[in-house]
Amino acid sequence: MTMTLYHCTGARSVRSLWTMLEMGIVHELVTLEFPPRVHHKEYKALNPLGTVPLLVDGTAELTESSAICQYLAEKYGPTDLAVQPNEAGYGAYLNWLFRSDATLTFPQTIFFRYTQLEPEERRVPQAAEDYRVWFLARWRCVDAALQDGRKYLCADRFTNADIVIAWTLFFAKRLGIDEAATALVQKWYDHVTDRPAFLEATK
Repeated sequence: MTMTLYHCTGARSVRSLWTMLEMGIVHELVTLEFPPRVHHKEYKALNPLGTVPLLVDGTAELTESSAICQYLAEKYGPTDLAVQPNEAGYGAYLNWLFRSDATLTFPQTIFFRYTQLEPEERRVPQAAEDYRVWFLARWRCVDAALQDGRKYLCADRFTNADIVIAWTLFFAKRLGIDEAATALVQKWYDHVTDRPAFLEATK
């Protein structure tokens, strides 16, 4: 049975799609208009959260983008996208996967909501600015991880850690939070996104 990924152009589902494309996993891609809970009411019967991604793989249903990346790498590997428990970079790898949403994407979504998604009369500039600053303060960890000329975030190779964090910068750029792209971060981003799978996932 072919797995199905529900996706919106440019959304967090890019992380999942990028991993699938890197691994060459056969899948059905269903692209929805963003936000799907508004434009596709029927979608909530599949995912009551109304969010993307949604990965359906047999009886497994996953809605967290970074978890999907980990799931694909572990279930359909082996792949160099995953860092194994016996590797020195394993702890850092897991930390990046969880940090990508819990620490970094969360403040971005608040900024996005109160600058673009809400009607003009419901927008809250002060809240948006506070969360922009919050995001940038936490984003410094990426610049710190790339000191000493490192090309990747962990394990000295391209992994799902680079995928999930690169999407975070991709989103920051779309939001106009350009300060996130320091010289080191931009160099890393250009390197890890210069891949056919990223170009396909973000088209």
